[in-house]
Amino acid sequence: MIMTTAAFSQDKPDPKDTEVWKPEPAIVSPGKDISHPPSDAIILFDGRNLDSWTDARGEAARWTVGNGSMTVAKGTGDVKTKQTFGDIQLHIEWRSPEKVEGDGQGRGNSGIFFCELYELQVLDSYNNRTYSNGQAGSIYKQSMPMVNASRRPGEWQTYDAVFITPKFNPDGTLNAPGHITVFHNGILIHHHTEIKGTTEYIGKPRIVAHGKGSLRLQDHGNPTSFRNIWVRELN
Repeated sequence: MIMTTAAFSQDKPDPKDTEVWKPEPAIVSPGKDISHPPSDAIILFDGRNLDSWTDARGEAARWTVGNGSMTVAKGTGDVKTKQTFGDIQLHIEWRSPEKVEGDGQGRGNSGIFFCELYELQVLDSYNNRTYSNGQAGSIYKQSMPMVNASRRPGEWQTYDAVFITPKFNPDGTLNAPGHITVFHNGILIHHHTEIKGTTEYIGKPRIVAHGKGSLRLQDHGNPTSFRNIWVRELN
């Protein structure tokens, strides 16, 4: 059979066949620079007060606030957000003390816990050797960062993270593991790193079924400071 030119023309794909017009992405205005939140961000700390936070027991947070930052008050315990979250984009800035005291895990130690269960380590890791899955930027005792992107003690540092929570079946078994991507001072240190389970100081990670949870900052006895904390919920 001889195909005519008209037949070939009818079979030619139309570029419009692969154009998607609906739904249209929502408009989000970016901040004027990396430290300013986008228009859809939930501001958790803007340098003025701890109204969005409580202590571990749900009572008033007792960390100190001054010069636009919040600082661990040794012995007052962890602080956590009043609001709970699932999948989020997080921006947080932190600073270890300029005066260097101690070494290893004793220098500027704190942590950021997603859903209060999974820790992104905060530590002064500038010329300070410790176990690799416990240094700054590690998923504590699980996954080391790709590189050590630490600034000098006393300098402000940033984490920008995308955290995807584990998903569970109705019977509490794991359906899909969580993952995290992290930039430390603008440098990629985790790319879709699997969350193996809860953060444990001793022993292996555990699988614990949960829903949304608070963001928790750790009191590890060092006067580590935080500022410009915001999240975007990812639906």
